[in-house]
Amino acid sequence: MRKLLDGLYDGAAALAALFLVGLLGMVLLGIVSRLAHFHVPGTDAYAGYLMAGSGFLALAHTLKRGEHIRVTLLLSRLQGRMRHRLELWALGAATALTALLAFYSVRLAWQSRQFNDISTANDATPLWIPQLAMALGSLILLVAFVDEWALEWLGRRKTPAPADEATRNE
Repeated sequence: MRKLLDGLYDGAAALAALFLVGLLGMVLLGIVSRLAHFHVPGTDAYAGYLMAGSGFLALAHTLKRGEHIRVTLLLSRLQGRMRHRLELWALGAATALTALLAFYSVRLAWQSRQFNDISTANDATPLWIPQLAMALGSLILLVAFVDEWALEWLGRRKTPAPADEATRNE
């Protein structure tokens, strides 16, 4: 199961990286088209879609690598059972909030598909297509938070050492 979950997080990160390459392509195409005096419609909109998609798809991978910003002022002072309980509470709250994000992200994409909602920009893209990346990224983040909560519950969660944490924030 661990291998499957890590593969899911790495796969989402790889897709996020591909979206970033696509973003670079859209930006470069926009620059070249302006310099060469021709217009490619939708490059700005597609760049935005790709940027949002890459951000959401990379969230779970970032969480699992311990790169999300955490306020550890209270946690660093606690030891043992109290620290464990606070970690469980924080991960439970984050899981609940992420479940709401995932639910409403999926609902937004679904409703955009049902209503045939399209972009108001000149690209006229059906909005459910770029919203899928947000919904998928939110769902994978939810899986990652449940995974972190379960690992903490079982006492198998690895957190960065306090000395390492200061260097990670730079």
